[in-house]
Amino acid sequence: MALSYVRQAEERIHHAREALERGNYPYVVRQCQEAVELLLKAALRLVGVEPPRWHDVGPILRREADRFPEWFRRDIPTMARYSRRLRREKEPSMYGDEESGLPPEALYDREDAEEALYMAHYVYERVKKLVDLYPQVKP
Repeated sequence: MALSYVRQAEERIHHAREALERGNYPYVVRQCQEAVELLLKAALRLVGVEPPRWHDVGPILRREADRFPEWFRRDIPTMARYSRRLRREKEPSMYGDEESGLPPEALYDREDAEEALYMAHYVYERVKKLVDLYPQVKP
């Protein structure tokens, strides 16, 4: 299941890069949020933790930090912070701001999209390394 989550995250990052080039910034943010969620859930599954059925698993990652190798543990605060930040953008990046009547395109610019893509790549690099070293981190 963890490997499937990583593959699904890779696909979302791929589509986010394409959307960035087309200027579809809200879609980039949305795809990056989904990628980070899948990646962190993959990391948790890899060390024997069933991820919860909510979108920001950063607090669970922090709580279970001792299950991970030291090199991964050092980056957990950053990954958890990225997860929390992107989680806040999940609905607005898809539906816009219904209170103000602003569509998603009015809420995000290229800088927002590039920042989301950076966060997704950051998490991907670490989780991919964890997956590649899986036999050594198996609980």
